[in-house]
Amino acid sequence: MKRKRVFSWMLYDFGNSAFATTIMAAVLPVFYYDVAAVGLEENLAESYWGYSQSIAVLIVAILAPILGAISDYSAAKKKFLRFFAFMGMIASILLAFVEEGQYIFASILLIIGNIGFSGANVFYDAFLPEIAKDEDEMDKLSAGGFAFGYIGGGVLLAVNILMITQYSWFGIPDVTTASQLSFASVGLWWFIFSIPLLKNIREEKKTLVKREKSFVAIGFSRVTSTFKEIKQFKYLLIFLIAFWMYNDGISTIIRMATIYGRGIGINSNSLIIALLITQFVGIPFTFFFGWLATRITPKRALYLTLYIYVGVVILGYFMATALHFYLLAICVGMVQGGAQSLSRSIYGRMVPANKQAEFFGFYGISSKFAAIFGPFLFGLVGQLTGSSRLGIVSLLVFFIAGIILLRFVNIEKGIQQAKQYAK
Repeated sequence: MKRKRVFSWMLYDFGNSAFATTIMAAVLPVFYYDVAAVGLEENLAESYWGYSQSIAVLIVAILAPILGAISDYSAAKKKFLRFFAFMGMIASILLAFVEEGQYIFASILLIIGNIGFSGANVFYDAFLPEIAKDEDEMDKLSAGGFAFGYIGGGVLLAVNILMITQYSWFGIPDVTTASQLSFASVGLWWFIFSIPLLKNIREEKKTLVKREKSFVAIGFSRVTSTFKEIKQFKYLLIFLIAFWMYNDGISTIIRMATIYGRGIGINSNSLIIALLITQFVGIPFTFFFGWLATRITPKRALYLTLYIYVGVVILGYFMATALHFYLLAICVGMVQGGAQSLSRSIYGRMVPANKQAEFFGFYGISSKFAAIFGPFLFGLVGQLTGSSRLGIVSLLVFFIAGIILLRFVNIEKGIQQAKQYAK
């Protein structure tokens, strides 16, 4: 039964990662630039894409801690996961109806889809400590979830690339139609691989206090108290701030890399294929960093991923050809899953056992609220200077700040604080 629950949990990552690959990272950015935003100045298409991403994550950031607190109070994590997942699935399917010049419609659906994807992940992440009963298992399961995500997102992206580059094989009239069908395939893929989680995973039973307020009122009041409580956990708080900073850089690279490459003249097929390379390079390296964490400590392994990201940003400024983009895609693939997996497991170690959903709501703040500023800065710098290259190099500040803050995080003491609180 335990194995079935673990497999079901990881299969959800297998399904929903198609949204991250096909829509957020690979196909939609090119479609947005070439079709939805046709007629706009080049730097404006990139800027509007960045602003759309910032609006989406701002909304998610406001919702995440409230939803985490509500789910913790009501033992309704699965209910909320289902609601937000279906929101993302429907938005993905509706993107198939976006046509030339409809960049506002595309942006609205992108925002709704992002809210669904990110909102569901708040509750998905909160299941991790329930399924993994010890710290070592949490590292392995967290890495396994990301690896499954790479496989699932990569497989569907490969199919969609084939549809787009060889559309006549499938009886599709043109590239635009093939791209639209790829968006619809994401919604269906996500739905199919969500079924095992929704069917097989049951939440741990909790003794619930009779409530006298609405869930929304309870959520706001618990968010306020959680902000006060989290200050008791010095190292957890410092880690959250560090994560806030470097994750902003990571998420901006994920969200902006393809449209950035398109803006500097790299052809659309090369961009999409490079993102596929990232996916499959990421599979073994996600496991590698999970193994490396047991040899050199999770914190040192995380440092290594961030140093590589600094190199990616610097080299990205000078990027000029498709070959350059391929090489950077390989570098990102090497560290993307490792950085995210290690961050989630380090955070999970320092969370008190009786505050999992609530504190993972704060993890949602760190990963979503932080992600507001990177795309916005990228878009703003590009719009003001007319150069997206200066936008990409501005991301260095996020990685450097995160690396510096990590130096003040003592994971062992953070774990001790969590255990003492849960007694």
